[in-house]
Amino acid sequence: MTGIRLTAPAPGWAIDADVVVVGSGVAGLTAALRCAAAGLDTVVVTKARLDDGSTRWAQGGIAAALGEGDTPEQHLDDTLVAGAGLCDEEAVRTLVTEGPDAVRRLIDTGAHFDTTDSGDIALTREGGHHCRRIAHAGGDATGAEISRALVGAVREAALHTIENALVLDLLTDAEGRTAGVSLHVMGEGQHDGVGAVRAPSVVLATGGMGQVFSATTNPPVSTGDGVALALRAGAEVSDLEFVQFHPTVLFLGAGSEGQQPLVSEAVRGEGAHLVDGDGVRFMLGQHELAELAPRDIVAKAITRRMLDQGAEHMYLDARHFGARMWEQRFPTILAACRSHGIDPVTEPVPVAPAAHYASGGVRTDLRGRTTVPGLYACGEVACTGVHGANRLASNSLLEGLVFAERIAADIAEARPPRTEPAGDPGAGDPAPLLAPEARTAIQRTMTRGAGVLRSADSLAAAAEELEALHRDAASDAEEPGGAKAVVPGVDAWEVTNLLLVSRVLVAAAREREETRGCHWREDRPDRDDAHSRRHLVVRIAPDRTPAVHRTETAAFPPVRPSD
Repeated sequence: MTGIRLTAPAPGWAIDADVVVVGSGVAGLTAALRCAAAGLDTVVVTKARLDDGSTRWAQGGIAAALGEGDTPEQHLDDTLVAGAGLCDEEAVRTLVTEGPDAVRRLIDTGAHFDTTDSGDIALTREGGHHCRRIAHAGGDATGAEISRALVGAVREAALHTIENALVLDLLTDAEGRTAGVSLHVMGEGQHDGVGAVRAPSVVLATGGMGQVFSATTNPPVSTGDGVALALRAGAEVSDLEFVQFHPTVLFLGAGSEGQQPLVSEAVRGEGAHLVDGDGVRFMLGQHELAELAPRDIVAKAITRRMLDQGAEHMYLDARHFGARMWEQRFPTILAACRSHGIDPVTEPVPVAPAAHYASGGVRTDLRGRTTVPGLYACGEVACTGVHGANRLASNSLLEGLVFAERIAADIAEARPPRTEPAGDPGAGDPAPLLAPEARTAIQRTMTRGAGVLRSADSLAAAAEELEALHRDAASDAEEPGGAKAVVPGVDAWEVTNLLLVSRVLVAAAREREETRGCHWREDRPDRDDAHSRRHLVVRIAPDRTPAVHRTETAAFPPVRPSD
């Protein structure tokens, strides 16, 4: 344990449970439903409303070997290729073999997927997949349908939910084992202000950290809170340098910041072409799958073409779809484009890469256990080893499903007893808070120095700028009288989390001196399997700096010494 905590008031209220699940996307709600079904007293804590996470923004679908002629082995092969040599094969095999039945259980929960005229699940294709295996709903509203079904099931099961609550830190008992979380409820429901949920099992399902960059497909709530909490609790994170930039995000103009509209890879799966300003299909000859190459390859090709031509964006041309297909298959994307004055039925859509998905996160085993006893992680906040250096399209929802079920099974089997948190939950070594206005500075620093294109110089500059923010915050906190000290609150806590996650990401990116998957080093353009087919594991050192450790092989070390 680091003893580091966010600066916050002591909890003014507390409730007890067997399990607290933090997050309400596909991973969190699946874990919560399974835990509750096993008879465990389960509390769901979510930062906004139950359906405000990243899951409902997922357009393309969920990948699983559900179609005739497709097999888990083929799905495994495509996943390993996309992961560029860093996938944990056992984790991938678990995903692809348990995935089809997990999707069927999701359907049993109430999710309705699009079907063919014969009543079979309709399947499409996305980048990196050699066959059609992406199940979708509402054309391009898969995440929204999954979220609707799971939220409905949670309401029907009458699970205890705490909405509009930002989780602050992990609570531990005298033995260093998980004992719950502290959290701040933003003036909603029966709880208000800082409190605690005391539970021997905590499941982090907080989603991603796309808000560390200026432009992202992630919603505003994706500020890396789960990764930051885990780091302060002494947990290990891994592969944080592998941030996937989605190739086709609607270009809204130079300098556009915040959440950007996604143009699903499924549009390319149905036959759309990437073209430059002259109408040239530049992906031909770049990869055997052309526009359907893995995302890192497409994002790099778009970025290269933009640099070569001095252009701010490329185009996605699907005019040949016609109005009927756009309206029936991609109604959400069509509406988003038209709301910004672009009609994809009659004109190519301007697109550019933007931060999309964190392939790394809190390191877990195949049961979702982290290096802190009693703390679990699943979904985008976790690093199970499934994604390697680059996530295969539409594997994310499936990973959330499969590993959430595994976590619930592990907790139900272990049934650890409730213990008391050690000491004052508000005590510890307080992390200096950043002023909310530092958020923009962090995002622009990360976009310049650790975006799609990286180099030793850009990463060194980013590291120095981030450390300067950290030093300034510490200095202000120590000033006599606290004249410059930042007042604790949601905005300050979020930006403090963003800074911690950014510092760790940059530290790992500096250490990985090669180009692999979605980590693109301009100064190190080649993949180095001999020396760099390794994972980078990071934890926070006693002096609060990121301590980076390189594994000896491509396999993860166990999360428990006895494993």
